[in-house]
Amino acid sequence: MDYKWWHSAVFYQIYPRSFADGNGDGIGDFIGMTQKIGYLKELGIDAIWLSPHFPSSNWDVGYDIKDYCDVAPEYGTLEDFKQFLAAAHQAGIKLILDLVANHTSDEHPWFVESRESRDNPKADWYVWADTPPNNWQSCFDGDAWTYCPQRDQYYYHFFMKQQPDLNWRNPEVINAMWQVVRFWLDLGVDGYRLDAIGTLYEDTDLTPHSLPYSLADVRKMEGDAITTEEQTKVSQVFGDLFKFQVGHPDVHDRMKELRLVLDEYNGDRMLVGEDENPDYLGNGQDELHLVFNFPMMRSDGPLTPMHIINNQTQRLSQLANVSSASWPCNTLGNHDSPRVYNRYGDGKHDAELARISIALMLTLKGTPFLYNGEEIGMTDLIIEDAGLLRDTMATWYYNEMVKDPKMDKLAAARKAGIRSRDKNRTPMQWNDEENAGFSAKGVTTWLPINPNFQNGINVASQENDPNSLLTFYKKMLRLRKNHPALKFGEYDLVPQGNEKVFCFTRAFQGNALLIAINFSASQQKVQFAGKNTRFRTIIFSSAQRAPNEVTKSELVLGSFEILLLGE
Repeated sequence: MDYKWWHSAVFYQIYPRSFADGNGDGIGDFIGMTQKIGYLKELGIDAIWLSPHFPSSNWDVGYDIKDYCDVAPEYGTLEDFKQFLAAAHQAGIKLILDLVANHTSDEHPWFVESRESRDNPKADWYVWADTPPNNWQSCFDGDAWTYCPQRDQYYYHFFMKQQPDLNWRNPEVINAMWQVVRFWLDLGVDGYRLDAIGTLYEDTDLTPHSLPYSLADVRKMEGDAITTEEQTKVSQVFGDLFKFQVGHPDVHDRMKELRLVLDEYNGDRMLVGEDENPDYLGNGQDELHLVFNFPMMRSDGPLTPMHIINNQTQRLSQLANVSSASWPCNTLGNHDSPRVYNRYGDGKHDAELARISIALMLTLKGTPFLYNGEEIGMTDLIIEDAGLLRDTMATWYYNEMVKDPKMDKLAAARKAGIRSRDKNRTPMQWNDEENAGFSAKGVTTWLPINPNFQNGINVASQENDPNSLLTFYKKMLRLRKNHPALKFGEYDLVPQGNEKVFCFTRAFQGNALLIAINFSASQQKVQFAGKNTRFRTIIFSSAQRAPNEVTKSELVLGSFEILLLGE
């Protein structure tokens, strides 16, 4: 197999608004990010996924773009971006950007021109209709069709009304977007994470859905769902509500074209899609390089060995059906989901379970994606003041709830805070000083800072602590770098009869490791048989066993122990 840099790379997502404020305005920026390149190099990551940095109306915090070929003023200038890119490359770190191709801001010049009349040069650059042709919903704020008085027509938007969908059936739109792609590739970026690729095309017949629900109804169902059965039903309803708006087969033609654009460039530029469908890999060579293993994230509470085993069995089989060269891509968190520390914790052993989460990401087969702040155990911050919410989806949800005169506004604000993505987007916590070192003292930050930065949940408090989560991250990242089997090796499940322990091997070119992870707080006995008895030498143990100690084929794993054995 012809391995590329992205096969072995560990990606680190930076949410630019919340990473580092270099100019003291309470918002992260390129000056701040450039100052932290040394930290990222020392951490041991190989590549950065940068969330949108383009000029934006910020209805969706950067995902409503006004100009695809510039930098948002709050983040700096194009020259600041170039300096950041150069610093990253000098440190040996690749950079991929977020390509938001489904929609623009309603303030983008393309849409401003399109809405002026029905016969201007960009009149057909968006999806227009004389009357709403169906009952489609926006996934953020109700009806998917919004009236535009200038044209006396309605435009379609899968997301917010401030995010009109581009008409990807117009060749001029396609050409314009490929010019955008080339602009940043010409500057030297190493690829793209493709936002919401399944939404590029809608059902050609504009078929209405047949559900008796609106988005508000489904959001309420989602908020009220407690049991696994209720949550599963909500997921099914949500899927049925949008089934005519996502996953159209024409997306594949565009992905093939985009792949050809990237293949024009040297340096093995890459594409990862915000989608879990392996079909977007094409034949393994002609569409995307990676899609995310989102099913791994769907666990009610702490991860379990059986959940991971089932996920790996299904996922690796799906990828093999595409191509023998198809490569996994694993993640447990991002800017749209609760923090790993919260999502997979149990309220009692959160620190131990957080270590298991990173161990899984760095030892399973595939390319891992990590989210900034995970390495210090940042947690969700539930914002209970509706006036401080910045996630428009949450404010819409709050406004819908308080339409009911019986709904208490404080209770509605808390529900909105829980639903909000603001909770996992709060500023990075660098030290225990005012504003956590993210912004200068006395500055009001764009989102509140989680007060637990004062309790050791910050970089400065952990970087010299041998027992900290940050130190553990660095150890695991070094371990991965030093063992080719962890970067390239094939995965093979090791049956050993203990449902509280996950055991597997990774093998590459004569180098093999056995990984055993105890998911419980109690000691667990495991026994290896057959060919797996050859793994006897301790490479790493979170229980601080002596390195190079020789074990027996039967051993006892300590509480939440992560153990790597060599031959």
